[in-house]
Amino acid sequence: MRETMENRGFLVVLAGISAAFLLILLPFWSAIFWACVMSLLFNPLQRRMVRIFKGRESLAALVTLLLGMVLVVIPVIAIVFAFINEGAQLYESIESREINPSEFINQIGTAVPILPELLQRLGIDTSNLRSYLSESAVGLSRIISQEALVVGRNTVAFTLNLALMLYLTFFLLRDGETIVNWMRRALPLNEDRRQVLFSKFAEVSRATVKGNLVVAIVQGGLGGFIFWMLDLQAPVLWAVVMAFLSLVPAVGASLVWIPVAIYMYATGDWMKASILVAYGAVVIGLADNVLRPILVGRDTKLPDYMVLFSTLGGIALLGINGFVIGPLIAALFLSFWSIFSKEFNG
Repeated sequence: MRETMENRGFLVVLAGISAAFLLILLPFWSAIFWACVMSLLFNPLQRRMVRIFKGRESLAALVTLLLGMVLVVIPVIAIVFAFINEGAQLYESIESREINPSEFINQIGTAVPILPELLQRLGIDTSNLRSYLSESAVGLSRIISQEALVVGRNTVAFTLNLALMLYLTFFLLRDGETIVNWMRRALPLNEDRRQVLFSKFAEVSRATVKGNLVVAIVQGGLGGFIFWMLDLQAPVLWAVVMAFLSLVPAVGASLVWIPVAIYMYATGDWMKASILVAYGAVVIGLADNVLRPILVGRDTKLPDYMVLFSTLGGIALLGINGFVIGPLIAALFLSFWSIFSKEFNG
């Protein structure tokens, strides 16, 4: 009886201390999360560096971290600031009436006379559609402009989080295997179940991060490149939008380049429109079909509807971090229930 009470008391104190520790780390959870993502992505490179430097793990982790900064961190920071800058410029152009979204509908309707009639048959009021597009464009550009001000005011906080993320990434790269082994021993599960759960967690985590994040970056980059080559306005902004939309099954980045191509056809710019359609269908469209099986593997690929809802839900709850966390939780959800059904239901 006494031993049972002591065990229960110890578990209560352990839970309280753990909750307090997590509460202390809460202000830095974003930096901690992205440090985990970085270490997960570059763990294979870290292992290779350890072999090259003959077991000098600290030096290997430092070199891996520097390569990660050059390949990922610095380009992402540059893209984010360019995205915010172009969004602010777009907002100013819309406010000053240099860009009028409702005119796009009028130009398309003039070039394709059958379109307004078709929309009316479908019960769509074109006047309401024009006003809705104008209000949506103004609202979206205003949000981006406000975010630019927030980033400018919070430069110190952003720099601190970035420094903490890089600092923690170094130790996760160097001591990652030790930390994982400690967590495995801490779990109150038998060895077989721990092995299955940790191997599955590592598999789906790496697959989700690579499959969703890397493919999104590639598709967004390809889309932004063709927009820049065709001298279209705000190529970086639309590249980021296409990167987000690349997670939408079946259509993805085409939600951006297809309307742009239609507008260019409608305004008589046939050459650029044809180049955009061919590039979008062949290069951007096939990037997902080629890269995702290589980076993810067919066995761990999430259903398209699960990717869509988990991504949108993650972004709605967690902001930009939900872009990765949402699909990761969905993948782990399916994996854990698969393990449960096999072990307990045969």
